[in-house]
Amino acid sequence: MIKSMTGFGRCEIVDGDRKFTVEMKGVNHRYLDANIRMPKKLNFFESAIRNLLKQSVHRGKVDIFITYEDMSESQVSLKYNEVLAGEYLSYLKKIEEKFSLENDIRVSTLSRYPEVLTMEEQPIDEEELWNGLKKALDGAIRQFVETRTIEGENLKNDLVSKLDGMLKLVEFIEERSPQIVAEYRAKLEDKVKELLEDTQIDENRIAAEVVIFADKICTDEEVVRLKSHIVHMKETLLSDESGIGRKLDFIAQEMNREANTILSKANDLEVSNNGIELKTEIEKVREQIQNIE
Repeated sequence: MIKSMTGFGRCEIVDGDRKFTVEMKGVNHRYLDANIRMPKKLNFFESAIRNLLKQSVHRGKVDIFITYEDMSESQVSLKYNEVLAGEYLSYLKKIEEKFSLENDIRVSTLSRYPEVLTMEEQPIDEEELWNGLKKALDGAIRQFVETRTIEGENLKNDLVSKLDGMLKLVEFIEERSPQIVAEYRAKLEDKVKELLEDTQIDENRIAAEVVIFADKICTDEEVVRLKSHIVHMKETLLSDESGIGRKLDFIAQEMNREANTILSKANDLEVSNNGIELKTEIEKVREQIQNIE
C-alpha cells in the first residue's frame, strides 16, 4: 500500500490522574528522522518511543510533541528532618548560653531553616507511566498512518493518470517515426528531381541517404525501454508492495534518460513537441514520487 510522507496525527489519553497528549506531523525526507519533544520526566522513554514509531513509519521527517499532566494530589510529599531540626536547636541553645542572648526561636522560625521541611516528589511507577503514554502514542501513530495512506492513495491515482498520458505520447512518437522517414524520402526525391530535371535519378543513392537519415533519427530502442519503464512504474504503483519510494525514483530517473535521448534525436516538430511534453510530465512524476514512503 502506497503511503505519503506527509501526515498528521493527534491523540489525547486520560489514564487515571494522568493526561497524555501526543501530536505528530511528517514531511519528506530520504530516511526516517524523528524529532521528539517531551517533558524531562519522560526522557527515559525516548528509545522505546523511537522503536514504536519504526514499526509503522519507515521514511520521512517526523516531529513528535508530547505533553504530560499529573492531576493527582500525591505528586509531592512534605518531608520533615527531625535530626537536623534537633541540631539547629542544640546549636541555638549553645549560642544562647555562650553570649547570654534571649532564645526567641519559634516553631514557625525553625521550620523555615534549610532542609528542615522539604518537598519531595513521589516515586514514579515507570511501567504504569509507559502504559498511559503508549496508549496516546498508539492513537497518534494510527491516525498519522491513516492520513499518510489517504494522501498516498491520492498520489497513486494521479500518478497512474499521468503515466497513461505519457504512454499515449510515447505511442505517438513510435507511430510518427516511420512517417518521418517516408516524408524525408519524398522530399529528397523531389529535391533531386528539381535539381537534375530530366536526368535519371540514382535510386541506390537515394536509398543510401534515406538509410543514413533513418539510422540517425532512430529511437526504436529508447521508445521500447521508455514504454517498459512506464509500465513497470504503473505496475509497482498498483501492487501491494510497501516502501516503494526509492524504487519509483530510480525508475523515473531511467525514464528521464530515455526521454532526453529521444528529444536529442528528434528531427521533426511534432516529435519534438511531444518529447518536450513527455519530459515535463516525467518531471512532475519525479516531484510527486519524492513524497512517497
